[in-house]
Amino acid sequence: MKRHVFERLLRDVQQVNPYFRQKWDRAGRPGFSPHQKVIVALRMMAYGYSADSMDETHGMSESTCLNTLEEFCNTIVQVYKDEYLREPNQKDLNRLLHKAEDRGFLSMIGLLDCMHWDWNNCPTGWQ
Repeated sequence: MKRHVFERLLRDVQQVNPYFRQKWDRAGRPGFSPHQKVIVALRMMAYGYSADSMDETHGMSESTCLNTLEEFCNTIVQVYKDEYLREPNQKDLNRLLHKAEDRGFLSMIGLLDCMHWDWNNCPTGWQ
């Protein structure tokens, strides 16, 4: 992920959810940084790391990792649902079709179900 994308994501998440802001414990020591929390959530999603494996690499307990992942996912949906988690409108479809045609994928949108493929050599269980 490019640095500016990560920083935008971090900034957006911090603005919406106080869980991703720096906190201090009763002894005055800092807790996990917002950077650490976002990185753990992204690594768990991107690479399929288990929550308990994060203890070795990031010093974060399994329950904290799971809480972080849940908070991160809920916050991402809240922040980006209107922009990215919606059905494409006609303008989006036209842009995608034009880009696909330039690359040789004609009628890309109508073929997303892959039903145009020839299944002759495919195992019966997959058809």
